[in-house]
Amino acid sequence: MEEGGAKAVCAEEALALLNCVTQSPYDEQQCLRLLNSLRDCVLAKKVKNFSLAGQEKQATKPSTKKA
Repeated sequence: MEEGGAKAVCAEEALALLNCVTQSPYDEQQCLRLLNSLRDCVLAKKVKNFSLAGQEKQATKPSTKKA
């Protein structure tokens, strides 16, 4: 997840939380701990928004395309 030597802010915490919610059986307590960890990180690093690698900035309007 590195581009030009810079690591995405709070990437490890976000990835851990996403992976937690996909686990079966779902461990709500573990995911809650990871959510709190991510929250602490974004507050400490003053993160305003997340984006995915390669994702272009999108207008605030939702897409009207249907899959």
